[in-house]
Order: sequence, then C-alpha cells, then structure tokens
Amino acid sequence: MNARLISNSIRSNYYLAAEMLNVNNLNIEFLNREDKSWFKAVSNVSFTVEKGKVLGIVGESGSGKSVTSFSIMRLHDPQSTKIEGGIVFDEINLLNLSAEEIKKYRGNKIAMIFQEPMTSLNPVFTCGYQVKEAIMLHQQVDKHEAKRQTIELFKEVHLPRPENIFDSYPHQLSGGQKQRVMIAMALSCNPQLLIADEPTTALDVTVQKTILELLLKLKEERQMAMIFISHDLAVISEIADEVAVMYKGQVVEQGPAKSLFNDPQNPYTKGLLACRPAPQRLLKKLPVVADFLNAENNGADVKHMLAQNSYTPEEIAARRTELYSQPALLQLKNMCTWYPISTGLFGKTKAYVKAVDDISLEVFPGETLGLVGESGCGKTTLGRSILRLVEPTSGQVIFENTNIRSLDAKALRKMRRDVQIIFQDPYSALNPRLTVGNAIMEPLQVHKLYSNDAERKKKVLELLQRVDLKPEHFDRYPHEFSGGQRQRIVIARALALKPKFIICDESVSALDVSVQAQVLNLLRELQLEFGLTYIFISHDLAVVKHISDRMIVMNKGKIEEQGFPEDIYNNPQAEYTKQLIAAIPG
Repeated sequence: MNARLISNSIRSNYYLAAEMLNVNNLNIEFLNREDKSWFKAVSNVSFTVEKGKVLGIVGESGSGKSVTSFSIMRLHDPQSTKIEGGIVFDEINLLNLSAEEIKKYRGNKIAMIFQEPMTSLNPVFTCGYQVKEAIMLHQQVDKHEAKRQTIELFKEVHLPRPENIFDSYPHQLSGGQKQRVMIAMALSCNPQLLIADEPTTALDVTVQKTILELLLKLKEERQMAMIFISHDLAVISEIADEVAVMYKGQVVEQGPAKSLFNDPQNPYTKGLLACRPAPQRLLKKLPVVADFLNAENNGADVKHMLAQNSYTPEEIAARRTELYSQPALLQLKNMCTWYPISTGLFGKTKAYVKAVDDISLEVFPGETLGLVGESGCGKTTLGRSILRLVEPTSGQVIFENTNIRSLDAKALRKMRRDVQIIFQDPYSALNPRLTVGNAIMEPLQVHKLYSNDAERKKKVLELLQRVDLKPEHFDRYPHEFSGGQRQRIVIARALALKPKFIICDESVSALDVSVQAQVLNLLRELQLEFGLTYIFISHDLAVVKHISDRMIVMNKGKIEEQGFPEDIYNNPQAEYTKQLIAAIPG
C-alpha cells in the first residue's frame, strides 16, 4: 500500500472514530388526522456530529429543527409519524430499535434540554426530586446517593444555594435558574450527546451569555458532543463549530461556523443574518428573509438596498428637533412601587421589595422611549404602574396634565382608552374561548364605540388587514395561529380604541428573528400612520436601540443611565450598561 493510501486510510479511520452521530437522508412525515393525508415536515436531511464538537441547527419556527432533534430521541408518536433514512449513533441505527431498546439511549447516552423549562418541569414536585428521580431511574442507586449526585450537579451548573434549590418548586425559581435545573437533569446520566433545543429563548442577554458559557464549559469537561438548536444565528455563532441552516424542512446550507458567517451563500442564510437588529447600524426598516429571497430571484443588489434604508444624520436631527420641541405627553415624578415582603406580629410591614424606586421621566408625543434591563429590574412593574394595573406606592403619573393616581374607577377606565398595553405573551393575553375577532371587538363593546356589532365587526376586519392578517381570521381561535400572528392580533386589539399611547412589554422577545423584524417594522409603520407614542420594554439592548428615540437602562428599580441610543451604546457610562452591551451575542 502506498503512502497516500495509508494516509487516506488513517484519516478515514480517524473521522470514523470521531463521528458520534450520523443523520443520513432523514425524511419525516406526519399524519393529518382530519383527511388522513401525510404532510412531509423534513426532507432528505443529512449531517454529522463529531465527539467534542457542537453542531448548530438554525432556522425559523416550522423549518424542521425541533422535529429533526425529536426524531433522534425517538419522541414522535409512531402511530402518526413516518420516519425514513438513517440515524446512526455509536454505530447503531436508532430507527431500527424497539420501543424498549431506545429507552437505554434516551436520557442516558443521549439527553435533551427542552425549549421551555417551566413546561418541562413538573410543577407539583421539587426540582431536586425530579433530577433525583432521573438518576435513580438510569443508574440504579439509592435515594441518598441520588440526592448527593443531584446537589453536586446543581453546584456544577452554578445554581446558588444548591441545597435550597433541591427543595424548591419550579415556580420559585427565575427563568435562568429553571434552565440550569434542566441542564443538570440532562447531565445526570453523563450523556455522550446533548441536544439543546432553544435553551436560551426569551432569556436576558446576560443570563443567555452565562448559559452559553456554561454549556461550552461542561462540553469541554465531559467531552460531550452537542446539537444546539436556535432561530438566532447570532446565538449560534457564540457556541457552534459547524452550522446547518434549515428552511422548509431541508438543509439549505451547512459548513464550518466561521466560513458560513463570514461568507453565507444561500439567500435565506443572508436574510437570517440581516434581519437581526445590529447595534452598529440604524435602519429605517429591518430587512426580512423575504427581501433576500426576492432579491436573489430578481437579481437585486442587497448591499445597495440596505444602504438606501439607513437614516442620515440630518434625518435623525430633524426628528429629534420635532419631538423635543413640544410638551411631554407623559410625566413620572418620583414614582415608587414597593411590595411588602414580611410582616410583624400584628401584620405590620417590616421590609419591601423596591421594584420601582424613585423614577422620574418624560415621554413626548410620537416618541418611542425604550426601557432596557434584565428580568427583575422593574421594567414591567413600571409599565403596569403607569396604567395602575399595579398601584404605585407614591409619586405622580401625569398623562395629558392629569394625575392618573387621582382618578376614580370610572375616570380611570375612560383614560385607558388612550393608554393601551401589549403584553409579553400574546397567547396568555387572549381568551382561548373567544375567536380573535370577538377578542378585538370586546373593548369596542365595553367602551360603547360605534352603533352596533355590525359596525364594530367592520372596524375589526379593517384592523386585521392593517396588521397583515386576513378577514377570514376573524372566526378563528388563538391556538390556530403562530406566535407572530398572535402578536399581530394583540397589536390590533390595542389599536381598536384609537389610543395615543401604547406600552409594549417584551412584545417581540420570544419571536423568531425574522418574525421579530416584521413586528418591529409594523410597530414603526403604525406609529407614523396613527401618531402613536410608545414605551418599548425589552431585555434586548439591540432591539431597543433599533426602535427607540431615547433609551433608559434600568437596574434594581432605578435608572442607571438614559440618553440617545447611539450615545449609550458607543459610550456607556454605567458598569451595568457595559455588561449588557458585552452580552449581546454575535
């Protein structure tokens, strides 16, 4: 055998040894129970995962990312799912194993961190019990040894006070802490392959950064392979060695992370990269994936398209002169919202959580004021205190020269026609028993606007079309819509009463980057069309910088700093702000 063949043989054997998972020509179909037809969700997907490496799978909701990962764990219902192709792990095709045989791999050699920890953890059992149960199931150890291992795992994932967390229920933990419990559970049996399905969605950027760093540290220490699934290419860039981009059930581009991010070839990949707000640029309108797909089809120059879309310094100066030469629409003066946390023997409050602590600010007509900070900093409490959904403890809330805190119930209800709120989770904000048309019509009925329901329905149909939904959506229920569509529904409901002022509370935090871009563009269009004023609340500094005229950074109930977005981003004064900027992925 000559030297070249020997070299090729050694290289081939090396890659065979390094390869932990090989997915080859994977096809997945689901049964439509209504008409008994089959829908193809994944088509000819192939990729490999090497030992000690991270494969990032990226794409929008519905692209097939989670469906593919669930097939590796064999979590699909065999009665309504057809899976063809090969999923070879440790030289065994997992698709050929029986239901009993796959249990030896699932949770043991292959573990998974699911997207939403609150729905993955059982609310009636303590966090420690749930991890301990997994250890006892797979390792055949007694409960004392399982508890010891659980506490050690909690220490390994940097949970504070592990012994206390062991006895805590999921609802008593923050989002980041619940995610760490899920990571500890996934690691409990020392898996060879860890699948992380959107593990940082809707987390603060600083918490997200610590979770990513933790996963990389654990991967190195345990020499695991990892599949990391996300809709956000910026997050994938922080953790992945190789990247596979999925679109409509197919892998449209894959390769080494550095090459793919520096020189993406597929227009879909280019779109995903561009529609994420970038703090370094100020665009009038965020590009969306469709722009890039259309540009590719029509031979348009995408770089020229983006350049034409940027604000000039003169346009920014003119807008600021117009905004800040008029009286304020809303003023907060020394507002506090404190919660009692303990009482004495006779019910006397001994201490407070100062959720909002001595806040003073102004918002001008037509302005977007961005509030940014981590969970628990007081952003949402501030927004709800303005509307008196939470009663402020002290201070003044002056809207159009009227102190909202002095209004009785009837006057407050009338005022709320002018001040609306878009809540963080549109699904929980909508009544699942009401069609979306009736949900939007309801405030019109409460405030007795228009003569009858026929006129109100006509108005609702106009609103649905204005937020890019269809008239036939009137009679559908919330569960029949995607996350982005539900967000458009609650925006339409907020617009129904023709308000002057809207509080947007984390209204894009859990959306795909491309859908997020569409909603941000819609909010800006509606502002210009209806003369709306926004307070835009988010933990994502890049998003807030994109949409805001001015920005306030909050921390522990107080204002850390405030000013124009580019000044805060380019020259932050507070150490807390510097940490937020450093945590922006990508």
